[in-house]
Amino acid sequence: MDTKATSGRAVGDTNPAPLIDRSLLDAAITLYYDDIRGAARRRGLDAAGATEVVHDVYINLARQPQVLAGRHSLRAFLMRAAANLGLDRLKRQAFERKLFAELERAASTPVTVVDPAYNLDRARYVSAIKSAIEELPPQCRNVFIAHRIGGLSKEEIAEGLGIRRRMIDRHLRKALLHCMERIEKLG
Repeated sequence: MDTKATSGRAVGDTNPAPLIDRSLLDAAITLYYDDIRGAARRRGLDAAGATEVVHDVYINLARQPQVLAGRHSLRAFLMRAAANLGLDRLKRQAFERKLFAELERAASTPVTVVDPAYNLDRARYVSAIKSAIEELPPQCRNVFIAHRIGGLSKEEIAEGLGIRRRMIDRHLRKALLHCMERIEKLG
């Protein structure tokens, strides 16, 4: 495998070189793939999640390869980026679970609850979530409902709607943030 970028520097060189294209990134991802993936796994992600993080690292850096210029160790930089994205992903998953735990609990709780204040709070919460979902743009709303309520995987939704997996993530993030803003207004 050719590990030289268009600037003539090897992947492991410590001297910074200006990047002209993504060949350095391509070579580094290929060469250090297992290490990068391992860094994401050490943050607590499963194998599939770690693979997605490596993909996200690549996509993010492919859009702005100049970020790699001047890095003393591409391996260390890529591993740190994967670890950070892995941590972000775990935080987002925890946030999603917390945000919708009350909605799921409300759906599974019997209608006859003793404390009327609890029923009022739950009703306000469910109403706010429903309103927030209705306010979303159509495709964003469809993605959100398919994933959170229908239980479809992000890949299934992307294939069904004919859009990229990355767009599914964007729609879900937008929907979750919008719902969170609506919930915060209740408090």
